[in-house]
Amino acid sequence: MSDHKNMILAIVLSIAILVLFETFFNTSAVPPEQAQQQQAQQQAAQTTPGAPANGGAPQAPAVPGGAPVNTEAVVEQSRQAALGSVDRVDIDAPRLHGSISLKGGLIDDLTMINYHKSIDPTSPEIVLLSPRGSVNAYYAGYGWTGAEGQAMPDLDTVWTADKDVLTADSPVTLSWDNGQGLIFKRTFSIDQNYMFTVDQSVENTTGQPLTLYPYGLLTRYGTPETTGFYILHEGLLGVIDGQLKEVDYDEISDEPAGISAESTGGWIGITDKYWLATLIPNQAEKVQTRFLHRKEGVVDVYQTDFLGSAVVVPAGGSAKAETHLFAGAKEVHLLDGYAEDFGIKNFDLAIDFGWFYFLTKPIFLALLWIHSHVGNLGVAILLLTVAIKIAFFPLANKSYVSMSKMKKLQPDMVKLRERYAEDKVKLNQEMMALYKREKVNPASGCLPILVQIPVFFALYKVLFVTIEMRHAPFFGWIQDLSAPDPTTIFNLFGLIPWTPPDFLMIGVWPLIMGASMYIQQKLNPQPADPIQAKIFLFMPLFFMFLLANFPAGLVIYWAWNNVLSILQQWVIMRRMGIKAKQALS
Repeated sequence: MSDHKNMILAIVLSIAILVLFETFFNTSAVPPEQAQQQQAQQQAAQTTPGAPANGGAPQAPAVPGGAPVNTEAVVEQSRQAALGSVDRVDIDAPRLHGSISLKGGLIDDLTMINYHKSIDPTSPEIVLLSPRGSVNAYYAGYGWTGAEGQAMPDLDTVWTADKDVLTADSPVTLSWDNGQGLIFKRTFSIDQNYMFTVDQSVENTTGQPLTLYPYGLLTRYGTPETTGFYILHEGLLGVIDGQLKEVDYDEISDEPAGISAESTGGWIGITDKYWLATLIPNQAEKVQTRFLHRKEGVVDVYQTDFLGSAVVVPAGGSAKAETHLFAGAKEVHLLDGYAEDFGIKNFDLAIDFGWFYFLTKPIFLALLWIHSHVGNLGVAILLLTVAIKIAFFPLANKSYVSMSKMKKLQPDMVKLRERYAEDKVKLNQEMMALYKREKVNPASGCLPILVQIPVFFALYKVLFVTIEMRHAPFFGWIQDLSAPDPTTIFNLFGLIPWTPPDFLMIGVWPLIMGASMYIQQKLNPQPADPIQAKIFLFMPLFFMFLLANFPAGLVIYWAWNNVLSILQQWVIMRRMGIKAKQALS
């Protein structure tokens, strides 16, 4: 049975190492150098997806294949230069600053008032959308396609606005007459947070009915730098016919024809770790959705779009289409509220809750509830970990009692190994007799631990994806729980004026975590195999270096969880008569 236990431990360890490798060393992220090179790249000829340029009239396909995609040469310029090159309607909303371009009628300039680049509240606001033609352009566009022979509004169309500023209390309407009997209007409104409503209408004075298809698109130039973690999706995503669809940047790059699907309602967009831009069509109508990618020189261009159902505009009449755009921070309560208000199915899945959604989201909500009462996210993490430990106390006790029994038998086991070192068969027989005599099952401590793994993984996931941890202070030198511990032992925690390389940034909390992991490991029964024992002994050091550059909130959680486990295990060992020297041997 001892050998069986060692085998189980070896398998668990191997799986853990594989998972950690996939989680922490995934190389799908764009290297910072490459991202900077892409940002700096000046393109003499780039294409811009959207409605066809130069007033061209697209042919409405028999079976609509998606929003029209256009190629038009533009030259990259700075964000500020691009903003100043066209007339604009300012956006002055409670949580968003920005503007709408009157050329093309695009929402292409958004910054988030409540989120800044650093913990300094005077630092620049986070930029979400950037204008067409700028480096790393990222924008939302709308329009109509169809009606052969009629000019449709495109990216060069210059609209006329009825107001200079869009506010939460004052919508803005853009108008354009194509000179051929069609008058297009586009009304933008915004709520108190991050939801835009876009109402498109067409007046038909041509004397004959026309069939048009409304569309919406999101276009992003350049592959953004991602965290590169296996447990977090960043890229294209949406809920299509009720099912979550996630497409990585490198995955869509391998699909020359893109990925298309029909859906009734749903949503489709592009997500970063904390930020989201997504198109939300009418939830009762059928739409054709697409994920697209193309290359413009060295720059990757990504697009998500939808094409709505046919709309008949009667002669002398009008027709309209309504859609929504969410552009902002992925706050769970906000997404839940929008899901209820607009009937958006699975909108909360924009936050990557992972495989254990049924555990992760309740834990997420519990953490936010505790945070609302204590006012410190770090303290909320500590209290939530205690609550989970209490919930699993009976299971953990069972596991620790089993391990304590094994620990108590360790001197007898060592003697048996020394006595029957050359006779493995006899050694196994004597071990089995010892277990039977002392009523110990070596494997009984494994199952309770395995049952708890999904819950603690879900908690780990919550701490990794929650936007509330971003720039949240703890105590002392930890002023941002989403950033690594800024101290390091290699410059004596700041006493020496030297900044070590990243892999040597071993701060106070990683050291506490490593020490707690080492003590916890010493309290457990040691493997019989000397090589395996050395590997286990090395693991705290390995994890200390591995987690040193992780968000401080995760390291604090891990260290605190270890401390609670040590206390529980120590109490059980004392009750069973195991002395301190034997416990740590």
